[in-house]
Amino acid sequence: MNTTARSPAGLTWLRGAAIAALLTLPASVLVVRLGWWQPGLLLYAAACLVSVAALALAVIAGLLPRLRRHRGALLTPVLAALPGSVLLATVLAGRGDHPPIHDISTDLTRPPVFSHAPALRGREANSLEPNPQTHAAQRAAYADIQPLRSSLAPEAAYARAVTTAEQLGWEVVYQAPRKGELEAVATTPIMGFKDDVAIRLRPSGDGGTRVDLRSVSRVGVGDLGANAARIRAFIEQYSQGE
Repeated sequence: MNTTARSPAGLTWLRGAAIAALLTLPASVLVVRLGWWQPGLLLYAAACLVSVAALALAVIAGLLPRLRRHRGALLTPVLAALPGSVLLATVLAGRGDHPPIHDISTDLTRPPVFSHAPALRGREANSLEPNPQTHAAQRAAYADIQPLRSSLAPEAAYARAVTTAEQLGWEVVYQAPRKGELEAVATTPIMGFKDDVAIRLRPSGDGGTRVDLRSVSRVGVGDLGANAARIRAFIEQYSQGE
């Protein structure tokens, strides 16, 4: 068999691999959403890696003179491999300097306590017990995560906190206005991961209210900065209403 005959077969294999990776991406998301997050993430990672490999091979093949007349056949694998390649690049770029932690709080001395979340979290979920090592990592990486100082009186501040959580698309699952506590569940847009948020409000002594938040991922070791970003989003949204 000569080289010319082998090349189309190789391109056919490349096209098949790229298309398979493309189809695996939504399938992996479905697997995660069904509750099998570990195998789902493995499928997702594998699909992204195969996409990158297929894209690289397609580019290399397009540069080979002997495959010049087959360049049109490379369009399909290139297009099929782009989504997975872009997703992987986005994840890697988003890692930044985020530490491998998943529990973020505006009060590291006395973090808000979850009253309702334990009933919603599975047995394999991350612990809700405060971790001093996590706190040290947070101080180093997210120095801007601080308590929210609201000018509103406690009752008005509580109502504003509930409204803010709902505006952000969180599901408020627990309210205790007299205790100044509420809890919500935030769901990530693609994978559907559910993270728990506790909000605690206390009079600040100047007529205003101190608002503390704690956001904890149910699964996974690191959150790529998602919990810190969630707290920042709440503070920004809340402040717009004052």
